Amino acid sequence: MDKESIYKRVLDCAFEVHKTLGPGLLENTYKHCLAHELKIAGLNIEIEKEIPVIYKDVRLDCGYRIDILVENQIIIELKAVEKLTDIHLAQLLSYMKLSKINLGLLINFNTKYLIQGIKRVIL
Repeated sequence: MDKESIYKRVLDCAFEVHKTLGPGLLENTYKHCLAHELKIAGLNIEIEKEIPVIYKDVRLDCGYRIDILVENQIIIELKAVEKLTDIHLAQLLSYMKLSKINLGLLINFNTKYLIQGIKRVIL
């Protein structure tokens, strides 16, 4: 499946979660519900995927974790905050650079209309 098709399925799943739950819950709730929807949609996912830092040929676990990695091609970073800030974007960009994955989605579920809480990022 090509990256754009995966991306569209991810968006469909995110909209389904938001339509069902609405805003106001914890990020962890949205993460597990979205993971469930992605599995139903037939996508391979990893939750809390560790991203190591390679420093002078040594692999270090510095605590970086991707919320959801989809098909080893798209990073999803989830939030449930009043509004997305530059630090949220910087976090996603760091994960993308460290993992060498060039497509990421920053999704804030704490919005009345989910479309207002979605940011697509391409490296």
